[in-house]
Amino acid sequence: MVDYAIGLDYGTLSVRGILIDSKKGNVFGVETYEYPHSVITDKLPETQKFLDDYWCLQHTDDYLEGLEYVVKSLISQGEQKQISRKDIKSLGIDFTCCTVLPVDESGEPLLKKEAFKKEPHAWVKLWKHHAAQKQADHINQVALDRKEPWLPYYGGKISSEWLFPKLLQILEEAPAVYQEMDYFIEAGDWLVWQLTGQQKRSKSCAGYKALYQEELGGYPSVDFFESVHPDFKDVISEKIHPDVYDIGTKAGHLKKEMAKTLGLSEETVIAVNNIDAHVCVASTGVTKANVMLNIIGTSSCDILLTNEKKVIPGIAGLVKDGAVKGLQAYETGQNAVGDIFSWFVETQVPKNYFSQAKENNQTIYQYLESLAAKLQPGQSGLIALDWWNGNRSTLMNAQLTGLVVGMTLKTKPEEIYRALIEATAFGKRMIVENFESNDIPIDNLVFCGGLPHKNKLLNQIYSDVIKKPVLISNELETGAKSAAIFSLLARDEEKTLETIIHSMSLDDYSEKYEVNQENAAVYDELFDVYEKLVNQFGRQTDLMARLQTIKQKRR
Repeated sequence: MVDYAIGLDYGTLSVRGILIDSKKGNVFGVETYEYPHSVITDKLPETQKFLDDYWCLQHTDDYLEGLEYVVKSLISQGEQKQISRKDIKSLGIDFTCCTVLPVDESGEPLLKKEAFKKEPHAWVKLWKHHAAQKQADHINQVALDRKEPWLPYYGGKISSEWLFPKLLQILEEAPAVYQEMDYFIEAGDWLVWQLTGQQKRSKSCAGYKALYQEELGGYPSVDFFESVHPDFKDVISEKIHPDVYDIGTKAGHLKKEMAKTLGLSEETVIAVNNIDAHVCVASTGVTKANVMLNIIGTSSCDILLTNEKKVIPGIAGLVKDGAVKGLQAYETGQNAVGDIFSWFVETQVPKNYFSQAKENNQTIYQYLESLAAKLQPGQSGLIALDWWNGNRSTLMNAQLTGLVVGMTLKTKPEEIYRALIEATAFGKRMIVENFESNDIPIDNLVFCGGLPHKNKLLNQIYSDVIKKPVLISNELETGAKSAAIFSLLARDEEKTLETIIHSMSLDDYSEKYEVNQENAAVYDELFDVYEKLVNQFGRQTDLMARLQTIKQKRR
């Protein structure tokens, strides 16, 4: 008998859902819900409370309203194809990470309480909330001074995006919120709690974003946290639920009230929350060692699987079983890719380009790509640093900023557009070469996400810059479908990720980009310039930080 699963992919701007059958992974419904509050960066809704730079907040209502809207739509689409809601046996979710919020003992978000509606620190801090850099710097220094054994698992430096810098920021800047909260929790784990009535935190989230290393005994020690701040001493027992659970396992069943709201059975299995990037190993067929998965959209996250553990600098995390059971999984990434291209289109492209794109029956991105594709590597005389939203790997500095070098009065928009694509490719090459210089081989790259399916020029540039073949996943609904697949694992312990992937033919790739050696030779020259700029602005001077300080003083 055929049964079905729902997967929900909670992204930065929307939640996307999918309904698939459990045998072949055929799609019977797809739905998207865009968050009404979107990303809150200027001021809190319905208040005059303005936010400082680097703040990025969200509202939990968007998550719950999206959950109900998407699931009900998927049920309806299924029923139109004679699929009974009783045959939907499991539901899995993935979520942006580290997206965190303070809640009370029952799981109610503090932002829903009247006393805290106007307090920014009571709201959800989105993954790209970068206002806790000072706290991250302090935690890093304490860890370095104490020679903490977990620090090398994160490349020697943790990010301001992660859980403890964000929580320390609350303690220092809004102690009333810190005292009021009972838990500080990943939004994905919180959503699983709302679905099941049980708080079961993801070991993957804890490992990559909250310094949890099972082989070292779990979270860092009480002594370490006390050294960070006296009131942080018991942070694990007071604010963080100590138990964590493997991805691909069962968190519980749908609780009665939620089953009634969604229209599903109380027997529906709910999987442990997964990270929105790491989950994609399932639908892209990446389950073997020495293959790097690149999830490329507004930002970029990379997952490299290996058999052996090797602690190296410049990574964002190393967690055993963090993506695929039995394998080590390294995380690296870039804070902005598609966001850089969007910024350029929205702020720098002249109106006549939009008019010409419309006349050609193209989107503005398609038109720019067509013009940029006519250029040869190095022809524009431009090079850029891809730090519009800071640098995650390999420098782990959220306060670095973007840079374009070589512009003249003759520079054209398509030349800048190509230079920005090339900059993100150079950033990826820095990551790849960091692994390989530390004797961790990468056989090939698998791309998924919105950009690789839309921008063939980007795929070819990446292959030429990195000098490796690029395989494009056939799957368009990578996040949501992967979440559904992990829910299949959660309800049947006999299944393995590899057998599910093979039965659904997810390890076949119909699109492949080979290296153009002539282009690669030119990109070697340009990469040498890029590396020098990285050293100058990312390591040897604080010019970018000084500019940000001047900016802050003039606010």
